[in-house]
Amino acid sequence: MRLQKYLASCGVASRRASEKMIAEGRVSVDGTVITEMGTKVEDGQIVCVDGKPVTPEAQKYYVMYHKPAGEVTTVQDPEGRATVLDRFRDFPARLYPVGRLDYDSEGLLLLTNDGDLTEHMLHPSREVDKVYLARVSNVVTPDEAKRLERGVMVDGRLTSRAKAKILSTQNLYTDMLITIHEGRNRQVRKMVEQIGHQVVMLRRIRFGPLKLGDLPRGMWRPLTDEELALLKDLF
Repeated sequence: MRLQKYLASCGVASRRASEKMIAEGRVSVDGTVITEMGTKVEDGQIVCVDGKPVTPEAQKYYVMYHKPAGEVTTVQDPEGRATVLDRFRDFPARLYPVGRLDYDSEGLLLLTNDGDLTEHMLHPSREVDKVYLARVSNVVTPDEAKRLERGVMVDGRLTSRAKAKILSTQNLYTDMLITIHEGRNRQVRKMVEQIGHQVVMLRRIRFGPLKLGDLPRGMWRPLTDEELALLKDLF
């Protein structure tokens, strides 16, 4: 098995993140640091990350978490801020978030120790939809919503086609549903800025076939068998 896939099967991280760990010299096999991609691991070999042995986890866990604003979606934060994994310190396996939600954003976050599923969900070719409920400053016009759908320039690149539905409009804000399948940093916020508005509140309510529903902020639950089957049907 290729080393990056082995690390993913151990629940260390996704394959892509595992490749970064290898390139950084953090992974060894039988005491030898490996930095080349494609290295294969045989049965009986000892693989370590940061000097600690890792082994494949027999049981896979899949958790839906309603991330509140004010938590970072990382394993640890150099600034000492709360992380989503603080909620799972006593969980029986190491969980890792599938993708990210901004510090100021809330909503559905999937966590798992299944590196293969993480890789499938995040690979650009899969184009997995992410649906956000956005409260946007002032009145958004239908023409402005169409601009979001056609694509706007963000960080020097045109965004892919999106969906933007106006739910309701008040004098000071507009509530919208915005659907994207890319995963750029703070993408929805930057898209909205390009049409002359600001995101006041951003909540992810769907990720692929998973729906946040009425899960309270700061709470989590295991995925149901039906939800897990829907996820795996994507691939």
